[in-house]
Amino acid sequence: MFHASGNETGALAESPRLKGSSPNPATIGGPRSETCSTFSTQQSCMSADITQDEVAKFEALFCGTRVVRRGETLYRAGDTFESLYTLRMGSFKTVILHRDGLEHVTGFHFTGDTLGLDGVCIDKHGCDAIALEDSIVCIVPFHLLEMLCREVKAIQHHVHRLLSREIVREANLMMQFGTMSASQRLAAFLLDLSARFAARGYSPSEFNLRMTRDEIGSYLGMKLETVSRMFTRLQKDGIIEPNGKHIRIVDLDRLSRL
Repeated sequence: MFHASGNETGALAESPRLKGSSPNPATIGGPRSETCSTFSTQQSCMSADITQDEVAKFEALFCGTRVVRRGETLYRAGDTFESLYTLRMGSFKTVILHRDGLEHVTGFHFTGDTLGLDGVCIDKHGCDAIALEDSIVCIVPFHLLEMLCREVKAIQHHVHRLLSREIVREANLMMQFGTMSASQRLAAFLLDLSARFAARGYSPSEFNLRMTRDEIGSYLGMKLETVSRMFTRLQKDGIIEPNGKHIRIVDLDRLSRL
């Protein structure tokens, strides 16, 4: 969505609207020293048609950042929806728990992504957001964002795009489950990661997988054995070179043709 201001700080501790609120021990307070424009991933989380003046208005909404350690939960299904979270550093998975206790991964989120959109509909979160590594998120109270959207049309449009992107993501998942083979699902998954890392200024052909193969299988609707077999097949075909969690895409064109 948008990136944070602050050197992992950005808390508006002196803001009148926050007086009387008890501090979250996981929220880091302190003076700001950076703005959205200082981050190399700005283009991946901020619309190009938003001016610097509008960015400054958005930055005034931040009520701090929060550190979420690996394995910890940012929010859980059923929690009251109050804020959106911009992922400043790290990665998350979102999961839902079935009645039988099985976990189903619904998405993976990286630096620049926005978490919490699932709560807009019914004012409650519909999934758990769990850190895949030590991460930092910026907290944006949604009711303040709504007020800003009424004043700044460019930000309103960007929020609408975020919500639309969520709908498209869900539709693409349904298409994968309904029409794609196991190898096609894994190829589509790796291509999606490649494009997302490239948009953030990282290598599109070499990256580390923060998630386990079991989590990949949960996300793609495949058993762990199938995921491992598909990775082995892509490796034997000379399309990828996996080394533990490090992946190198050797032939991006062939991967796309899958």
